Amino acid sequence: MAARKEISAGGVVYRYVGGELEVQLIQDRYGKVSLAKGKMEPGETVEQTALREIVEETGIEGKIIEHVDMIAYTYQHPEYGTVDKEVHYYLVEALGGEMQPQVEEIKGVAWYTPQEAWDKQVNEGYDNNDIILRKALQSLDIQLG
Repeated sequence: MAARKEISAGGVVYRYVGGELEVQLIQDRYGKVSLAKGKMEPGETVEQTALREIVEETGIEGKIIEHVDMIAYTYQHPEYGTVDKEVHYYLVEALGGEMQPQVEEIKGVAWYTPQEAWDKQVNEGYDNNDIILRKALQSLDIQLG
């Protein structure tokens, strides 16, 4: 039987405050540092999914600057068995909105300097997100220490 396919999308959200770059990270319901993301709904493009999920989870509205990368992995679903999952990540510039964590889905959301964000990702995040955050920061001309 072919594995079920699931597509999610999200983003590395950033903004400039007084000329300083800040990057948004969420704390997921398991207490891990992560990026806002979620499942694609029928009729949506991957880009629409990313922007909708960012608004739903964090309250921040943004615009997509570029595609960062896609992570693919397989997991076991109690009902459907093997699921092939694809998660597309975009670099997203924050345009507005009120930052407000969606408490049903995540524990918190905050802005960090690029170095703080990187340190938190490496120490408290999911390994497969390292490459996403690194590529996004490189796109923003950030060299990590």
